Amino acid sequence: MTPATWLHFAAATLLAGVPALASAQELNLYTTREPGLVQPLLDAFTAQSGVKVNTIFLKDGLTERVGQEGDKSPADVLMTVDFGKLVELVDLGMTQPVTSDALTAAIPAHLRDPGGNWFALSLRARVLYAAKDLDLTEFHYEQLADPEWQGRVCIRSGQHPYNVALISSYIAHHGEAAAEEWLTGVKGNLARKAGGGDRDVARDIMGGICDIGIANSYYMGQMLSGNGGPEQIEWANAVKMIYPTFENGGTQVNITGAAVAKYAPNPEQAVQLLEYLVSPEAQKIYAEANFEHPLDPQVEVSELIGQFGTLVPDEMPLTEINTHRAAASALAEKVGFDN
Repeated sequence: MTPATWLHFAAATLLAGVPALASAQELNLYTTREPGLVQPLLDAFTAQSGVKVNTIFLKDGLTERVGQEGDKSPADVLMTVDFGKLVELVDLGMTQPVTSDALTAAIPAHLRDPGGNWFALSLRARVLYAAKDLDLTEFHYEQLADPEWQGRVCIRSGQHPYNVALISSYIAHHGEAAAEEWLTGVKGNLARKAGGGDRDVARDIMGGICDIGIANSYYMGQMLSGNGGPEQIEWANAVKMIYPTFENGGTQVNITGAAVAKYAPNPEQAVQLLEYLVSPEAQKIYAEANFEHPLDPQVEVSELIGQFGTLVPDEMPLTEINTHRAAASALAEKVGFDN
């Protein structure tokens, strides 16, 4: 081994804390997903392929970590729970384009990067939680600003990525001026200060604080499953879940997605993992273990989620929605949504 090669090897090892040069039967995954949620998928992949996955969980600082490591980074796959972070990785030059017939066939065009730099793996719908006794079976996001809901809406912070994505989608559908008017109306209808988490929406509906609220679909499955304890089962049983739509579109979705790192030492294994994650087998694991919606409409969702109807995802390209994220965050600040 030459001195230069040795220095490269040692630096990568010190930087990463994972194998600097994984063997052909290993790959390194950097993920912002909770390890418990992604591990069943990785175990199934290893059982099928024989490729071991070394997982590094990064709650925050994914781009900073990869940027610091530079061309010595051992990361093969970068996985996140928000498409905005995937676009940021591309913009920072931290990904590489992938050509894969399997990925193209499995993932609708509006849920992947046109240049092949990132791909959706599962869907997270932004839905309506409503008190069970409400005579309500369908809903449009636009209605959240209607005067009839004054003092009856609960929602988490307008600056949370989930809601920034929703506001961005509203801008994409209706324009920035209309979005400001809508967001002002929604703020006026809040029953309490915007904040907390999505599960708190169900809790506060049960407590009579509000009648409706916006939350992610998979939290309903997590609550009903008992994963959060018996108290959260009660919260979930107090509400029903409705898939709202835009008046000129479908239900807003975010994604779990992934990209192959620019300097991936094992790019072939990285693509192999992505292709497995969009397979029917893996999509079923997403549905049953995480209560997320599969990309493949032929794969059934968890029964706990399926009882509430069928998701019809909005087809506005995520890349288009992402162009409005800065404006969406600025609008939330302008109208004082969290004040």
